[in-house]
Amino acid sequence: QVRLVESGGGSVQAGGSLKLSCVVSGSILNYCAMGWYRRAPGKERDLVSTISISGARSYVDSVKGRFTISQDRAKNTMYLQMNSLKTEDTAVYYCAACRSCSGTYCYENSNLWGQGTQVTVSS
Repeated sequence: QVRLVESGGGSVQAGGSLKLSCVVSGSILNYCAMGWYRRAPGKERDLVSTISISGARSYVDSVKGRFTISQDRAKNTMYLQMNSLKTEDTAVYYCAACRSCSGTYCYENSNLWGQGTQVTVSS
């Protein structure tokens, strides 16, 4: 049984910071990248950032310079450090294990998903 569990969400004022974690647990799982996605109220789920098993990173333009994705391979844990948060960052954040990849690009149909963690940024 494989689980992806997010933590670290919460409420913060604009300009503040949060750090999200995603732990992949349970047996053997082959994946070529991991990613963070988010879904804002009334919006579709969007990609935020990915990191390949080699450490290559990608970011959506709106978070570049503010968010940093990282991973601890030994702990099967991925992180998203979010700084200078804006109200438009408010969303449910989901972690994903990408099982089919081209570099940092994840073919989402093959993703395994966590349950999400709420991030709320107030003005």
